[in-house]
Amino acid sequence: MKNQFYILVCVLFISCDFLGLQKKDIPVRKPIASVHNNNLYTEDIKLLIPKNIEKNDSLVFTRSIINSWAVKQLLLKKAEDNNTQNDNSEINNLVKDYRQALLINGYKERLIKQQLDTLIEQQEIIDYYKLNSKNFRLNEELIKTRYLHFSNDLIDRKEVVKSFKKGTIEDLEELEIKQLTFKQIMLNDSVWTPLENVLLKIPFSRINLLKKTKLLQKEDSLGLYLVTIKDVLLRNQIAPLSYIKPTIKQMILHQRKLQLIRDLEKIILKDAIQNKSYKIH
Repeated sequence: MKNQFYILVCVLFISCDFLGLQKKDIPVRKPIASVHNNNLYTEDIKLLIPKNIEKNDSLVFTRSIINSWAVKQLLLKKAEDNNTQNDNSEINNLVKDYRQALLINGYKERLIKQQLDTLIEQQEIIDYYKLNSKNFRLNEELIKTRYLHFSNDLIDRKEVVKSFKKGTIEDLEELEIKQLTFKQIMLNDSVWTPLENVLLKIPFSRINLLKKTKLLQKEDSLGLYLVTIKDVLLRNQIAPLSYIKPTIKQMILHQRKLQLIRDLEKIILKDAIQNKSYKIH
């Protein structure tokens, strides 16, 4: 093993100080490690060394990188030495297939980028939703809610509770203006929100948040929590269009991509037959 792998490195040579030297300080480009006829140079690992690392940690980290490189080279040499002609043929075919797939997929992606119509009308989204609504069942609970959390020493505490409870546009606008004085705030109860997201913000039980309610209050050492539940959707119910709309857009675009590729393949095949570059014997 010593004849196969040796590390031409010393403590100073692999330290962070050395890795920061300028090329003009190195008269001869010397490898820091060699395996057979393969060499590893400082510039090969320089970018892998974290900045501002301690010198002792740098030594350990650098040695680890060198050892990993050496193991890879040694395993590769063993694999090549023990490789059969059949193995070579199989590997070459895999490499050929992979290269062809990369070229073809790259060409398709460029055409898709150039020709795909990404504009999706609202009516198309609605039609798609109506046609496939049974496939859009929820795997989580959704709620329409607004909530507020503020500290116990808030000066206008009573006014805040009153405004939150009334919930008029004017009251909510007033609360929005004061939002920097609150710890948590969510006042738009017209959008569907995953229940789990709300549970992370306010310390109410799942049972309480899955019931429509005009006002829930809870107080602890961290302050007062207010929450209103306007509407609830349970698991396995049909997801609302407003919530599933981004997903539908992605699905429509995906279908367009598939159709564009099918059309492309038909055109290519038709052109090849017409110019006689494709024949069936």
